[in-house]
Amino acid sequence: MIETQQSPAGPLPYVPRLDLERVNRQLLGGDAVRVVEWAAETFGERLVLSTSFGIQAAVMLHVATRVVPDIPVIWVDTGYLPPETYRFAEDLIKRLSLNIKVYQSPISPARMEALYGRLWLGDLESMNRYDRMRKVEPMKRALEELQAPAWLAGLRADQTDHRNTLPVVGMQWGHYKVLPILRWTSEDVRRYLEAHDLPYHPLVDKGYATVGDWHSSRPLTAEDANERDTRFRGLKQECGLHLPETPGESQSLESSDL
Repeated sequence: MIETQQSPAGPLPYVPRLDLERVNRQLLGGDAVRVVEWAAETFGERLVLSTSFGIQAAVMLHVATRVVPDIPVIWVDTGYLPPETYRFAEDLIKRLSLNIKVYQSPISPARMEALYGRLWLGDLESMNRYDRMRKVEPMKRALEELQAPAWLAGLRADQTDHRNTLPVVGMQWGHYKVLPILRWTSEDVRRYLEAHDLPYHPLVDKGYATVGDWHSSRPLTAEDANERDTRFRGLKQECGLHLPETPGESQSLESSDL
């Protein structure tokens, strides 16, 4: 009999209790498609995928929909994405027939700015507040409303220090989190996109190595030690979507709060 596991909002249906150490040993070295197949077999129809429609987004979207064509795809739209991102998203939604689920903050950009100012221009705490409001809250709400026991994400270990510590299968916010392309390199991404005639985000042509909101992303320069230095004015590497809520999270936020 499968046990249920508690999420912050209560018990989720059909969530098996997994021995994560054993699962990660079993999946070690497995290709991305096999990891998605394992997730689909394990979590069933409530498995979801998240995307930011970033630089390499087409890879994970293609890998996942090869296995589960109608998988719900959560897109957290902050309201501050570059025009190129919105057009890129529309292209991939049509090209891959994505079952897209758009989630946004309940507070509009205009209202947020009127009440709190342009938080992204402030100190680290202001930036973290912006991310919790516009990214983390909508993502957590999406997982709860879709009753998702697990979600797929296209993180790679070489992107940030925090991501380099992650397992292929872990837990976040009471949900399992599965990272099929965790050990891929930029070259692996390039080869996959070329092999399947898939596009990079159009801002690649303008020198971007990673892209999020228009106000917190810039092109890569020769002075940047890491591609993530081009995000968040170089003050942090993450936005909180991929950080667990633990007693040590506030400390982690200082170095890595996408």
